[in-house]
Amino acid sequence: MCEAYLIMKEWMIGVLGGSGLYELPGIEEPRWTAVDTPWGPPSDEILLSRIDGVNFAFLPRHGRGHRLPPADVNARANIAALKQLGCTDILAVSAVGSLRDELAPGRFVLVDQFIDRTTARAKSFFGPGLVAHVSMADPVCQRLSAFAASGAKAAGAEVTSGATYIAIDGPHLSTRAESELYRQWGADVIGMTAMPEAKLAREAELPYALVGMVTDYDCWRVGEKPVEVATVIAQLRANGAIARAMIEKLPHFLPKERTPSPIDTVLDRAIVTSPEAREPEMAARLEMIRRR
Repeated sequence: MCEAYLIMKEWMIGVLGGSGLYELPGIEEPRWTAVDTPWGPPSDEILLSRIDGVNFAFLPRHGRGHRLPPADVNARANIAALKQLGCTDILAVSAVGSLRDELAPGRFVLVDQFIDRTTARAKSFFGPGLVAHVSMADPVCQRLSAFAASGAKAAGAEVTSGATYIAIDGPHLSTRAESELYRQWGADVIGMTAMPEAKLAREAELPYALVGMVTDYDCWRVGEKPVEVATVIAQLRANGAIARAMIEKLPHFLPKERTPSPIDTVLDRAIVTSPEAREPEMAARLEMIRRR
């Protein structure tokens, strides 16, 4: 069992996204801080700040200047660092490709399901010596997703709530055959970073929501030119202003007091290794993840 549950009444939102998300005119008391974790350093220093009285922690997922390719992002360290700093919830903001006609470039999509096709990434904090199996049936926090959707709409975004995100390793973009296959599987958007990020957030008992910013139509449309990075970057820059406005407006939709989420105590129902069988070094390493 984990430590006795402490009710977190104050929000602290960890934001995982591009380097430009923290460039907000309304940001208060900004300070960059370095964090180390048992899984190494996160992608970059973390910007602690407040917006309209709400605590935020901004972590550039790929490092400032976009130094890290998707498979080299240390997702365990990123999630652990946000947990270590006291974040209560995580809002991920990611560029995605569209696999549906109705999800046009420029649209903001609130993801609610994932298909994980990544293979080369460490996907769990747990392992030999201390085993846990968290439920991922409903992988995002619907409460935080609804608040983010309200913020995006208030920022002027066209918003779709509810989509399936397929995660691939990258860094290459899909072949046309792959893109069509993912459409047949029921995926709506495609990206390279949400997995294992969402799984690790669940293991860390952090409610997680993902806002996908559509940059392109992937490559499934017959007769169209393949996706080029220049097109993606141009649309990403156009989306960036709305994403920043979404984060600025988010505090207006958060209740003054954060009531507990079932995700806050998910490890109470997930750890299967009996106390006497737990490997001490592994247990010590996981102490910070299990702390409330």
